[in-house]
Amino acid sequence: MRHTPYVVADVMTNPVVAVAPRAGFKEIVETLRKWKVSAVPVLEGDGRVTGVVSEADLLGKEEFRDADPSRLEQMRRLDDLRKAGAVTARELMSVPAVTVREDASLAQAARTMAQGGLKRLPVVDASGMLRGIVSRSDLLKVFLRSDDDLAEEVRTEVVEPLFRVSRENVLVTVVDGVVTLSGVVQDTALVPVAARMVRAVEGVVDVECDLVGPGAAALGLSSSGQRPLSPPYGQTGPGSRAVSPGKPSVCHDRPSGSIPNPS
Repeated sequence: MRHTPYVVADVMTNPVVAVAPRAGFKEIVETLRKWKVSAVPVLEGDGRVTGVVSEADLLGKEEFRDADPSRLEQMRRLDDLRKAGAVTARELMSVPAVTVREDASLAQAARTMAQGGLKRLPVVDASGMLRGIVSRSDLLKVFLRSDDDLAEEVRTEVVEPLFRVSRENVLVTVVDGVVTLSGVVQDTALVPVAARMVRAVEGVVDVECDLVGPGAAALGLSSSGQRPLSPPYGQTGPGSRAVSPGKPSVCHDRPSGSIPNPS
């Protein structure tokens, strides 16, 4: 079972189609159509990515076919006009190529796409050699993880190491990617830490909590201080689920400061 953290290499598409710098305009259009992609990386002979040709780079040839731009527009769109007259990938490609390392986190790839307004990124190794391509839809693959898979990772990577003493009293349930932590813990100061750790698990949609300390449990109070608990809270058995009635309160991440010792 694959656990967090995921990296780009885990979700990228490989093999990937690419073109040489000398590839002609029509060959590029045919490649995009054949492979149903909107952009292709341009590779030098040694396999290094030197640029990317997208549909936007090609569209200028049609846009300016019968246009007579003013001098002001010509000055403003020099690069677009240059590409309108281009016939090879070397002339058409956008440089430098915006790429992402194969060992980069999915969050890093997502930020790079968002900042550049890009739909996909060539994936390269430490030498700049093409290893694959990652798209927006590839980055969303982690949200296809099953609820059981997420629950298992939360139990083993969050609950067990963080709540060492009270881990048997913490129930983890996952429905449609939303993780709920419920039960009795010795140190409620760890609840925001647990929330932050759960949100860091790839594929988690949201986190909700109903974790209380021993004092509140003895009084039959939930984490909101209002909802009654069904005793014995946090104890599970065949067919039982120690979950308080109503919607659990939302976990609040710890904004700063050190992490307390595990309870």
